[in-house]
Amino acid sequence: MRRTNLVLDEVLLDDARKALGFKTYSEVVNVALRELLRRTTFAGIDRYAHSGIWEGDLAEMRGDDVVPG
Repeated sequence: MRRTNLVLDEVLLDDARKALGFKTYSEVVNVALRELLRRTTFAGIDRYAHSGIWEGDLAEMRGDDVVPG
């Protein structure tokens, strides 16, 4: 963990803390940072959709057409 000083909007921080049910401001900031990274990661993945970078049949690889017997 790293201890740091931040200048934050007090009202926004307190509203977020209450809305999320957290006890500390650190929890709010950590969750916000994780969510930002998650969204950024998914945005990066989305740019590869329909790009033709991967070729294959996912249903075949998963065996979706195999009937249990």
